Amino acid sequence: MHTDNLSRWTHEHRFDSGNEAGERGTRLVLWITVAAMGIEIVAGLWFNSMALLADGWHMSSHALAIGLSAFAYATARRYARDPRFAFGTWKLEILGGFASAIVLLGVAALMLFGSVERLLAPQAVRYQDAMAVALLGLLVNLLCAKILGKAHHHAHAPHEADHDHHDHHDLNLRSAYFHVVADAATSVLAIVALAGGWFYGWAWLDPAMGIVGAVLVAVWAKGLIAQTSKVLLDREMDHAVVDEIRTVLEPADDPAHTRITDLHVWRVGKRGYSLAVILVTHDNRLTPHAVRQRLAVHEEIVHSTIEIHLCEGDHV
Repeated sequence: MHTDNLSRWTHEHRFDSGNEAGERGTRLVLWITVAAMGIEIVAGLWFNSMALLADGWHMSSHALAIGLSAFAYATARRYARDPRFAFGTWKLEILGGFASAIVLLGVAALMLFGSVERLLAPQAVRYQDAMAVALLGLLVNLLCAKILGKAHHHAHAPHEADHDHHDHHDLNLRSAYFHVVADAATSVLAIVALAGGWFYGWAWLDPAMGIVGAVLVAVWAKGLIAQTSKVLLDREMDHAVVDEIRTVLEPADDPAHTRITDLHVWRVGKRGYSLAVILVTHDNRLTPHAVRQRLAVHEEIVHSTIEIHLCEGDHV
């Protein structure tokens, strides 16, 4: 057979269309975050506020993470059709989220160390000036959250009929969104700490809130690591879609008693899964094409490798 005639059986391995709105949103939020980060760090040093410094350095970690998200979007788009990536470039986005989570753990440790140090050796804080900058930081965080939230809504509006348990979220965008939300929470803690010190003289509250902020960052980072590493390591054989595949391929009323002897399912996009399966059957008419027709009810199965073995001496 001439190779030119193989086109009907070949396809490119691009299983995720990307998220143009998410990419634009992360780039815009990146520049806003960098500007606000610089203001908070300088003000924290000038006004001698550990809570403000913690919020500023925390925002720097988010600037790095959001930058990674924007870079991941751009890189995944650039190499989307590169045949060297066997199942496309979508996992570059997930890798960006994983890397940002690792950085966050380091930042949380630095926040904790600095806050404990300030708690043991209190210093005077210019509360009124620091409060103004903390409020500015909170407004910036809320603006960034609104931008990314709008991008998230835009990305998922066409897919509102999707099953919730299939978890079709854009993890890269979700990573950036949770970063700014967590940063907003830390800004609130800084404001509470400064208000307590300003009105009631509770100087200890400023570093105490720095500790609370560090714990918040660490907990969030742990959740992001678990979520992204699950995808990166293809640990999804307990996903609901796997049970649905088994139900389709091993129907209870099947007279040929078709059984799965080996099944691998892994994610290759926000809404796409790939599978490799080996079937044993008594039906000598069962073909890979027929199996794919059965699987067609699940649009999330975008790539399949099917191997069928006929039980010797048996047929239907």
